[in-house]
Order: sequence, then C-alpha cells, then structure tokens
Amino acid sequence: MEQLERMKELAEQLKEASKAYYQEDREIMSNLMYDRLYEELEGLEKETGIVLAGSPTVSVGYEAVDELPKERHETPMLSLDKTKETEALAEFAGEHEVLLSWKLDGLTVVLTYENGALAKAVTRGNGEIGEVITNNARVFRNVPLSIPHRGEVILRGEAVIRYSDFEKINAEIADEAAKYKNPRNLCSGSVRQLNNEITAKRNVYFYAFALVRAEGADFDNSREKQFLWLKSQGFDVVEYRKVTGAQIGEAVQQFSQAVTANDFPSDGLVCVYDDIAYGQSLGRTAKFPRDSVAFKWQDELRETRLREIEWSPSRTGLINPVAVFEPVELEGTTVSRASVHNVSILKSLKLGIGDTITVYKANMIIPQIAENLTGSGNVEIPDTCPVCGGSARIQKVNDVESLYCTNPDCQAKKLKAFTLFVSRDAMNIDGLSEMTLEKFIASGFVREYADLFHLDRYREEIVQMEGFGERSYQKLADSLERARHTTLPRVVYSLGIPNIGLANARALCREYDYDLSRLRAAGAEELSAVPGVGSVIGAGVEEYFADREHNRWLDDLLKELDLQVEEVDESVRNLDGKTFVITGSLQNFANRSELKNLIESRGGKVTGSVTSKTSFLINNDTMSASSKNKKAKELGVEILSEQDFLDRFI
Repeated sequence: MEQLERMKELAEQLKEASKAYYQEDREIMSNLMYDRLYEELEGLEKETGIVLAGSPTVSVGYEAVDELPKERHETPMLSLDKTKETEALAEFAGEHEVLLSWKLDGLTVVLTYENGALAKAVTRGNGEIGEVITNNARVFRNVPLSIPHRGEVILRGEAVIRYSDFEKINAEIADEAAKYKNPRNLCSGSVRQLNNEITAKRNVYFYAFALVRAEGADFDNSREKQFLWLKSQGFDVVEYRKVTGAQIGEAVQQFSQAVTANDFPSDGLVCVYDDIAYGQSLGRTAKFPRDSVAFKWQDELRETRLREIEWSPSRTGLINPVAVFEPVELEGTTVSRASVHNVSILKSLKLGIGDTITVYKANMIIPQIAENLTGSGNVEIPDTCPVCGGSARIQKVNDVESLYCTNPDCQAKKLKAFTLFVSRDAMNIDGLSEMTLEKFIASGFVREYADLFHLDRYREEIVQMEGFGERSYQKLADSLERARHTTLPRVVYSLGIPNIGLANARALCREYDYDLSRLRAAGAEELSAVPGVGSVIGAGVEEYFADREHNRWLDDLLKELDLQVEEVDESVRNLDGKTFVITGSLQNFANRSELKNLIESRGGKVTGSVTSKTSFLINNDTMSASSKNKKAKELGVEILSEQDFLDRFI
C-alpha cells in the first residue's frame, strides 16, 4: 500500500527533524518544509483512517537529553493546533472574546513559586518530562526571584534571546561555520547550560503566556485578568490584544506589520478564549487543547529560477552551499541569495541549475528555499575546493552531510584566518583588506602571522603593486608598528581558535593571570570550568594548542610583540548605573563596539533594546521615526547624538 509506505516515510522524517530541533539544537529542514510534511501526513491519516504508533500527529515529542535532572510535568504540555487562514481564526473566535498574542520562538519553561520565592523551573522537554533548569532561570534577565503572592503559583512562558543579543554573540564568533543559525537555537543551548554564568551572559528573557495555578487568587473566569495579575506580580507578559471574531482580521494585520520591527523572535500568533470555563469545557484531543489555536503567517512566496550554487569555504574548511537565483521582491526587499546550509538539505531539495524554485523569508526575515518545483537534481557536489583545488570530501556529523576542504594549506582557510588576525578587535592592523592579504599570500610574502611584521623585506615589490605606492606602504608600516604593542586577549582572539570571541579570550587570560604558558598547558576539563567557556570551547582551546604548527606560529609571533597589560582607570566611573542603547550609524567612533567599550570602561552598561530601564538612547538621527526612537519617546528616555554624549560625559 503506497499510502501506508508514504506515511511511514513521513513519520520518520518528522521524528528525525523534531529530535534534531528539540534535543540537539540543530535544524535539518525548514519550518515551512516541516509544516508541509506534517500536513501531508495528517491528510493521509484522515484519508486512510490509519494512525501509526508513534506518529508525530499524536505523540507530543521526544525525551529530554540527560545533561540536567528530569521531572514529569503535573499536566502534559500539549502542542497547539494551527492554521494559516485568518478566516479560520475568526471562525474559531466567533462571538467569543479571545486573546491574540505573539507566538514566541524560544524555549517553553514552567516556573513554580512557593511562599513568594522561585522554587523551580522546568523546560517543556517532550511535553510530559522536562529538564530542571532552576539555577539558570534565576539569572534570566527579567524573572522575579520573589513575588508578593504567598500561595503556590505555577505559570508557563517562553524563554527567548533577542535578535540584537543574538547578533552581538554571533559577531564575537570568528568562524562562520560555528555561528548560531537563529536565536531559538542559541536560546535552547543557553537555557540548558550546566554553568548558569554562561546563561547570565546570554541575556535570556522570559515572557509569561499562561497561568496554570495561583493558590487563593480569583480571576473572574478571565484569562486577561490572569495576565494582568501576572503583571502585578512582576512578570513580563507576552504582548496581546483582546478581540472578537469580527476584529480578528484587523488585529492580525497589525501584528503582521509589527513583526519585522520586533527585537524578539516570533513565528506566528496564539489565539485563546478569554472565558476560562468555556475553553476548558471544550476538552482536548490526544495532541491539542481545544481552547486555543496557533496562527502561522502566510509566507510570502515568490517563484524564481536557480542560477547557480556557490560553494563558500570557511576558515575551518567547511564549504557552504549558497543558492543564487534571479532577484525577487520579498517582504519589501530584493533578495537573490539564500543559504542551503549543508549537503543534506541540498540533496533533499533535489536542486539543479535552471530549476524553478519558490523562496520565502523565514519569520519574515531570513531568505530560504521553500520548494523545488522541477527537482532536476543536477547540481554536482564538487570533489575539489573552489579556492585551492585540493580534495573536498563529504563528512557526516549527527546524520548531517557537509562538504569540507581537506587541504590544510588551503588559501581560503589562510585568507580567512589572516583576515580575522588583522581585524579591529584582534591585532587592529589598518591597510590590510582581504584583497590585499590575498595578494600578499599569493606572492609568498606572508606564510604565517609573524611574516606580516617583516613586510619590509618586500617593500620594493609592494610599492609597485596596483593600489599601492610609497604613501600607502608607509601607512601600512606605521600600522604594523602600532600593532606590535598589544594585549594578550587580543592575541588569543586573533589566533582564530574555534568559538573564541574577544570576551572569551579576556575571560581565559584573566583566569590564568595573563600567563600564556599556563593557558597553553591547560586541559579541556580545566578550561571548561572557566566562567563563560564550557566544554565545547574548552575542547577547542586544548585541541588548538595541541597542534605543533599552531604553537610554532604563535612562538614566532610572540617574538614580534610587546604585550601590555590591560588597565582600567577605576577613577573614571562617571557612567555607573547608567544604561545605554546604541543605534544608527556613528561618526566619531569606528563602530558600535568601540563606543560600547568606552561606556563599559566608565561603569556604564549597553543593551540592545529600549526599555523603562534605559537611561539614554544614542542615535545621531535624533528626529528619526525608527522603532527605537519611538519607544524612547514613549518611555521618556532621552535621545542623545554622539556629540551630545561626548559633551556631557567625556
């Protein structure tokens, strides 16, 4: 029976995708593809009247991983039935009042308070058994440690990491392949850390979306009053609107206009009856409660033609496939490229040059391929690196196939490594663009980091190069001389150790009293205990310093440097207690990081979003109609230009 075989196939694909997403913090298919396969399976089950044991349409999920203690939920946490039709949402509401709120894209957490104190926090897990993350919840940015109500309180909410923090964390990761794919994956890993110091640094926020129990409290049978009560207890509650079926269309339109400007990730809306008793009287199915439904955005799809697949090597050797297609308009912008992520996804889409594909923006932001309409599958996976011509090999990690360059001397690897080395937060060497570095490497001027400080050997050749001359060469020489005087954290960051950003580098140097020999000798277990490091980074550091070639390069580099100890002038703390948000382009600072470092050196704090706790918003366009300016004006937060900031505080 073909239908039965197809159902088995679909069930396996969906279970593998769910396992990867919920247990392993990785994605093997897009949300859109998952939804389509799920709907196909659901349709076949209705058509045949057969529901297989373990089908994703009746099972809640997978068991949680073993790193943290497990605990069974008092009542199962069911998924929500979903629709993409506004009309279906209006029909669900009917004449009843409903609460329409964001469906946040993070990790669901259950909080329990006893006698006013936070007693327990448990992840959703598989809906029946979750992981105990109480210590981590205590360092969420906005979770109250104590509340006025003294009876038992149990509530559910979503832990999320904001886009601004997500981008900041990714910016500190030099290796493109090691960057987090989306805020949800980052949040899942952050919430489930064994070391809550790491969680604290990730800026996890919690937004309540359901009250399970509040001993001794009466809410007049209204979910909205539950939300208002939760606010009164100090909780941030998910943004919502109270509407009827007749008002659903307008409300959905308002939410859809706001989603692209949000700093927090969301993948739709949730609609729940305000009348608690009525909602509960409807009961539940094996998988879904009947008092609520999820609304997912109708993705704006555009049909286009695949022009080529670019293979982009990274510093680690990973060669990423990127789809290049005829430009189309999506959500108000022109797009022509989308990451295919890995070979497994490339194969599953059966991509071929000239194929007709549909593309969309995931959560209205990130371009993705939705479907291949022709499926020729004629894309050839290269067996050589597009840069060095060395052997390229497919490797399978956790059932995901990816392409890697096997040549340790690959020019792309070297170029990316040198580009990081000379970058502003590393050795800060001006005049060495990626194009210039490529010329120097190709000419044999530079083979290792120390060679950069001996470019005087090739002065005559360099001044004759296109784009160079005596003046440009002298500027470069002066910049190299300044770069000799640097700090150990900058050196450690510049080495390109996987997952090591400047913040991690500083933490490691402080831990080992700026003694590089101790850091080089440290084992993975010891390193993983350093706050902000962890087992993955610790293993990467140990592996890096175990390599003889890496150590030779570092020894040669150190001979060229004058290492200085970073000093903080404790006498200049005029920004203590002040919180800043930086937005827009800068004129007096090279980038936001430079301004941020100045603020923090004077005791201030920099965050990504304007809130009631923000002291100042820095924006050179003080009259801008941007979302951050509007928010600042609403909250009475003063907006400063760079010059205003400098005049007042520096």
